[in-house]
Amino acid sequence: MTRPALALALALVAAPAPADETSDRRQAARERWEAMSPRERDQIRERLGLWRALPEEEKARIRDSLERLRSMPPERRAEVMRSYERFRNLPPRERRELLERFARWRDMPAERRDQMQRAFREILDSPPAERERFLDNLRRWRELSPADRDRLRDQWKQHRVHRRR
Repeated sequence: MTRPALALALALVAAPAPADETSDRRQAARERWEAMSPRERDQIRERLGLWRALPEEEKARIRDSLERLRSMPPERRAEVMRSYERFRNLPPRERRELLERFARWRDMPAERRDQMQRAFREILDSPPAERERFLDNLRRWRELSPADRDRLRDQWKQHRVHRRR
């Protein structure tokens, strides 16, 4: 199970319910538990062990994410769950790449993330022909070697310096 899938599963199992729902939820959980096969119960026990082994900060982050999910309007929550299912169905290599990109995004300074979001919004709002030209350029950029990318970045920087004069 992938880390995000595990986190969501554990959060669903371990997240506290509001007080007025506690007894109903406990009864429903008891009924689900009794309906499970021994193998399913062992899997739940294993996940609970993993949950308990997580650092408190990670548990808090997962609980916060679950609370945000629960507080979303039903349509948005369904959209998030569909996206999550699409993510889970990706080949492992693609899931790993997406998680790495997300980590890089999350580690960026907020100002840089804002800048990139504005640029992305600009691309989405641009006319189809301009958007297609951008995507073609992006495909070509990704095909370049790291050395060629560095060379082009240097040229671009030089071009910017000359334009400012």
